[in-house]
Amino acid sequence: MQTLFIGDLHLSADRPDILDAFFRFLDNIEQADALYILGDLFEVWVGDDLAEPFALQVADKLKHISQRIPLYFVHGNRDFLLGKRFAQRAGMQLLPEIFITKLYQQNTVILHGDSLCTLDHDYQKFRRFRNNPLVRLGFKLLTKKKRLAIAAKLRANSKQQNQTKHEQIMDVTPEAVCGLLEGEHAMLMIHGHTHRPAIHALPNGKTRAVVGDWYEQGSVLVVTPDGMELQSLPFASNNQTV
Repeated sequence: MQTLFIGDLHLSADRPDILDAFFRFLDNIEQADALYILGDLFEVWVGDDLAEPFALQVADKLKHISQRIPLYFVHGNRDFLLGKRFAQRAGMQLLPEIFITKLYQQNTVILHGDSLCTLDHDYQKFRRFRNNPLVRLGFKLLTKKKRLAIAAKLRANSKQQNQTKHEQIMDVTPEAVCGLLEGEHAMLMIHGHTHRPAIHALPNGKTRAVVGDWYEQGSVLVVTPDGMELQSLPFASNNQTV
């Protein structure tokens, strides 16, 4: 018995090495109770109607996996516009921003993680703006050229701002983590977003697990009834199994 968690792959046509590693990972899943994708599967997503050819290949690959393993998706800050059309093609069940479940008898909070970076006030302000249903609807009505231009500008601005932000601002805050765990009466939290893979022991026997990004190697969190382990998946390997 095991449940797999991945996130922050940032798939794009410009990084075929990540795409190949992801496909090998999927091909080599021998057994699992479920696979959770914790957001930022794609580097950018401007609408299901504008999915690139490589993204459709990803959907078809995931669809094949979903026929034998339950597949769940939590939106990230890069692919928050991923919708029902693509999810259906990929066989993914879309989860709410904060998903509460019982994982091997343990109350667990599952999320992307950006909502926990409460010290990054500028980002949280933008996050509230982008979550406005009217803003999302207006964006989807724009032309492909305008949507791509806005997405490129947002990525450039984010990259520039992150270079000047203190690392603590871009990480989750303990208050947000503990508050969410206590509010949901949960003992375990699993998230991504920060690109800082680790398993943190928290007060009162609670745990926070963070999945890693896929920029230089793959990363998967394997959770079993007996515990959990972060595993690295080197891009050069063709025989990794989980």
